[in-house]
Amino acid sequence: QVQLVESGGGLVQAGGSLRLSCAASGNIFSINLMGWYRQAPGKQRELVATETSGGNLNYADSVKGRFTISRDNAKNTVYLQMNSLNPEDTAVYLCYMYLQNRGYYTYWGQGTQVTVSS
Repeated sequence: QVQLVESGGGLVQAGGSLRLSCAASGNIFSINLMGWYRQAPGKQRELVATETSGGNLNYADSVKGRFTISRDNAKNTVYLQMNSLNPEDTAVYLCYMYLQNRGYYTYWGQGTQVTVSS
């Protein structure tokens, strides 16, 4: 079985930075896509950033220039560096991976709370 474990959330003042991590464990053959979503109270889940195995990056317009997604293939880990945070970034951040286990499946992390105070 594959598990994704997130860490790095917390409370930060506006203008501050946080770095989220998401590590996958289990029987993993390859990871095709890693990414982050977020969900704020009363709002739909929205894509934040993704990175393919080929290195293609995609960011939500609202985070471009402030957030950076990266990966460590040796550790099956994806990171999200978040700079210049503002209160609108407050949400539960969830990582996901589309990977090959016995077949191709999407797995989600448990979510980590990010709260930005003004």
